[in-house]
Amino acid sequence: MSIFATSTSAFYERSTQNLSALRGQAEELQNQISSNSKITKSSDDPLAASQLRALARAESIGAIDIDATNRAMVDLNLTDTALGQFATYVSRAQELTTQAASTLLPPAQRASIASELAQIHQGLVGLANTRDSAGHALFGGDSPGDAYQISASGQAQYIGSGSAGQLSLGDGQTVSRSLTGPEFLSFKDPAGNQTDLMTVIKSLSDALASGAASTAATAQAALGTLANGLDAITTAQTVVGSRLSWIDLSTERQQTMSEARASQQEDIGAPELGSALARLQQLSTVLEASQASFTKLANLSLFDFLR
Repeated sequence: MSIFATSTSAFYERSTQNLSALRGQAEELQNQISSNSKITKSSDDPLAASQLRALARAESIGAIDIDATNRAMVDLNLTDTALGQFATYVSRAQELTTQAASTLLPPAQRASIASELAQIHQGLVGLANTRDSAGHALFGGDSPGDAYQISASGQAQYIGSGSAGQLSLGDGQTVSRSLTGPEFLSFKDPAGNQTDLMTVIKSLSDALASGAASTAATAQAALGTLANGLDAITTAQTVVGSRLSWIDLSTERQQTMSEARASQQEDIGAPELGSALARLQQLSTVLEASQASFTKLANLSLFDFLR
C-alpha cells in the first residue's frame, strides 16, 4: 500500500514538474516575442547582454550628440540669416554714402541721409544682439547677456566673450555654434587700420548731420571702408556655410552609426520571429496534450480495472 502511495506521489510530482517546465518555456517565448528580445535577463546570455548594454550606452551618447548637432544647426542657420541682414544694411549704407559723396547734394538731403544712417546703426546694434536658440546673445560668444552695448558717446561696444561656444558632434568632432561680433564686424579699412562697421556708420552719420563742408570727402572715403566691411560679412557667410555643410556630413554619419547599432542590437538580442512563433505553437500543443493526459491519468482508479 505504501508502495502505491509513493508511486502516486512521484507521478504527480513528475507530472507537475514537466507541466511547469513546459509552461515556463512557453512563457519565456511569449516574453521574447512581446518584448522582441531573446534575452530577458543577463544570465540568459552574459556576453550578449554585455554587448547590448554597450550598444545602449553608445546610443544614449549618440542621442546627446544629435541634440548638440541640432542646436548647432539651428544657431548657425540663425547666424546665416542675421549675416544676410547685416549685408542688406551695409548695402543700403553704401547707396546712401554714394549719394552723400556728391558735392552737389543739398544740405537737407544730406541731413536726411544722416538720419537714415543713424537708423541703420540702431538696426545693426539690435541685429548684433540677436538671441540664439538658448536665449543668449548669438554673437556674444559664451556671454549670457547682450553682445553689444551703447556707450555714453553713442558708440556700440562689444561686451561679449572672446569666442563662440563649441558643440560636440561626436567622435571628438566639434563645431562653433556661431561667430562673435568682432569676428566679422571688426576689419581693416583701406589704409590698414583696424575699425568696426558700426563705428564707421555712426561716425559717418554724425559727420553728415554736422553739415561740415568736408562731409562729401568724408563720405567718399567711407565707401572703401564699407566695401571692406561687406567683404568681411561675405567671408563670415562662407565660414558659416562651410560649418553647416560639415554638420550635414556629421548628421549623415550619426544616422548611419545609429542604424548600424540598431542592426547589431537586433542581430544580438531580437528573436527570429518565425522560429519563435513556430516553437511557441509547438510548446502550446505539447502542453495541452500533456495536461489532457495528466488529467485523464489522474482520474483513473484501480477500481476502473476491476469492473
